[in-house]
Amino acid sequence: MIYQKIASELDVKTHQVEAACKLLDEGSTVPFIARYRKEITGALDDGQLRQLQQRLVYLRELEVRKAHVIESINEQGQLTSFLRSAITHVQSKSELEDIYQPYKSKRRTKAQIAQEAGLKKLLEEIITQPHANLIKLSQRYINIEKDFPDAEACLEGANAILADQLVSQPELLKRFRENLWQHGLLNVSVVKKRATEGEKFRDYFEYSEKLKTIPSHRMLAILRGVNEGILKADLDIESETNFEDQLARSLSLPQNDWFNQVVRKTWKSRLRPKLVKELITKQREQAEEEAIRVFSRNLKELLLAAPAGAKCTLGLDPGLRTGVKVAVVDATSKLVDHCTIFPHPPKKQWDQAINTLFKLSSKHNVELISIGNGTGSRETDKLVSELLQKHSDIRAQKLIISEAGASVYSASELAAEEFPNLDVTIRGAVSIARRLQDPLAELVKIEPKAIGVGQYQHDVNQSQLASSLDAVIEDCVNAVGVDLNSASEALLNHISGLNNTLARNIVAYRDENGPFQNRNQLKKVARLGPKAFEQSAAFLRINSGKQILDSSGVHPEAYKLVESIAKKNNRSLEQLIGNSNFLNSLTVSDYTNEQFGEYTVQDILQELDKPGRDPRPEFKTAKLLEGIETLADLREGMQLEGTVTNVTNFGAFVDIGVHQDGLVHISQLADRFVKDPHDIVSNGQIVKVRVTEVDLQRKRIALTMRSQDRSVTAQPKNKREKNTNTGMSAAFKRATSLK
Repeated sequence: MIYQKIASELDVKTHQVEAACKLLDEGSTVPFIARYRKEITGALDDGQLRQLQQRLVYLRELEVRKAHVIESINEQGQLTSFLRSAITHVQSKSELEDIYQPYKSKRRTKAQIAQEAGLKKLLEEIITQPHANLIKLSQRYINIEKDFPDAEACLEGANAILADQLVSQPELLKRFRENLWQHGLLNVSVVKKRATEGEKFRDYFEYSEKLKTIPSHRMLAILRGVNEGILKADLDIESETNFEDQLARSLSLPQNDWFNQVVRKTWKSRLRPKLVKELITKQREQAEEEAIRVFSRNLKELLLAAPAGAKCTLGLDPGLRTGVKVAVVDATSKLVDHCTIFPHPPKKQWDQAINTLFKLSSKHNVELISIGNGTGSRETDKLVSELLQKHSDIRAQKLIISEAGASVYSASELAAEEFPNLDVTIRGAVSIARRLQDPLAELVKIEPKAIGVGQYQHDVNQSQLASSLDAVIEDCVNAVGVDLNSASEALLNHISGLNNTLARNIVAYRDENGPFQNRNQLKKVARLGPKAFEQSAAFLRINSGKQILDSSGVHPEAYKLVESIAKKNNRSLEQLIGNSNFLNSLTVSDYTNEQFGEYTVQDILQELDKPGRDPRPEFKTAKLLEGIETLADLREGMQLEGTVTNVTNFGAFVDIGVHQDGLVHISQLADRFVKDPHDIVSNGQIVKVRVTEVDLQRKRIALTMRSQDRSVTAQPKNKREKNTNTGMSAAFKRATSLK
């Protein structure tokens, strides 16, 4: 049942889901299954496998909960065949809880006490005799011992029983939810006494939008305002009397003042608040899921950004009063030198700073200069430009890069372990240098939430966010693979089949025995058993080792297959690897067998063509305009080049070198209507932009990527955000209000 449901949701075959679930249950990881078990799963990719894994957990939890509910109701002696069937076929946890609600063990309610006093019979009499004198009917049920001393108390008891019956109708609640979800309007207003404190929420002081369609970033902004006590939100429901009528008809209640009053009160005080809360929660959860998807996609793009490569790099962590921290790392990312220079006020040791950088660059043959984009970055960039102008023999390339998270790493336990005697500020410069060489290897050391590529990341479910980001890191690290003889413990920890302990043991074995000569040596690492070897070996590369295939993504289990391909064609492995013309001439089906099908053989031939190929793009950088260093230097109409630093549902933020990222609103990303900004831009992409608006007071920059002379004809995204330059300002302000 579970396998069939997941297969339907993913639009794949049931046997594919069943096979994947079996592998997951056996301890295989998603990267391993996606790469090396294609025959078994029918080539499900890592994205499908992640969805499958998530749904599998949810549906299994749902089945466990169903069993508990059935057992609980059965113990109460109230389980009918109809009820069992309804529980068995329920599709979500919320629907299951609706069914279970009347049977939950809870404190004795007023309705239960009334039933114990026999007042259910009174309710039945009132229903069958709607025009009778209710006081007279109730007098026969007075029971002082059970706290019903008069007719009014008895009527209140009957009222409580009826109210419980009204709210305990799963099918009716489902219809109400669907109706409200389709038509409910979210009304937002300011809490008057807090208006002066909530400037950042001003765009929502008087705001209405259909709940179902409200964008995730807007919903999270509103909810943040509600949580901070600045805003209040409610659902505007048309024709509430219609819901009251449906409620009365659901139990075939007579029409009289007493019944109308009970129904109206039950709707207003119990059902309406419950449904509104549930639907706002539903939209919040969807908004959180979307925010997490955006964060995950941005993180993936950042982790898979182009590496500058194994080159000696000088890292600069800019600062004004505290100085610029300097670190030099060699081609293997090892720290070889460091210091602090003070070129900026108040010390103004400009010439001395240039001289220091010249000596370091010459001594270590520096090829790259990495400048963090924090405070003082453009001033420091100017310093390096002068250095390169004065000393043309230094052939280093300078770049300004994002330093987000560098300070988090520098103060971390990992950094302290790596550099126990190094000042925290210098550790940040080391990180800035290394992340230019290899963004993936360095960024895995930093808490993902500190990297700054998410929207409203502190407003979403933190465990769900952490789980999603961990999965992204695992997929990225394994997609690239790592050098077994140089990878850090932090990087190894994300390899398929490994954990903190095994990563630490690998590094310890390497330190004690020297570089690994072949993958089989992994079996000698403490606690690294057959399963861990199977899952991890192919993602761990050994360059210049004894076995040439160890530098590729070919799994050790397939080495004999590769050797047989070489032998069959009278070639050595060396003659096989990299020989594109020959490899392309081979017929895949000639080399398949019971263990290795066409998917695997095709992957092996592709890997042999370009062994250990890095899937990341070629390294490129934006050319920042000289003299444009602060917001005050910007002018409307300026054409600039920049780097995309963050992509959200409402647009993309671009670093143009003025310490404040500018926003290209979704309406300004292209000359056509754009539904998803990710269709146009990605993190780390170099883009050309034009300045359309600068707000010095609020430190905001509006940019466009649209053609300057093209007339605006695109369709509006919605009634509030027209895809035009004139409508852009309001959308820009709302989108950036809580960034």
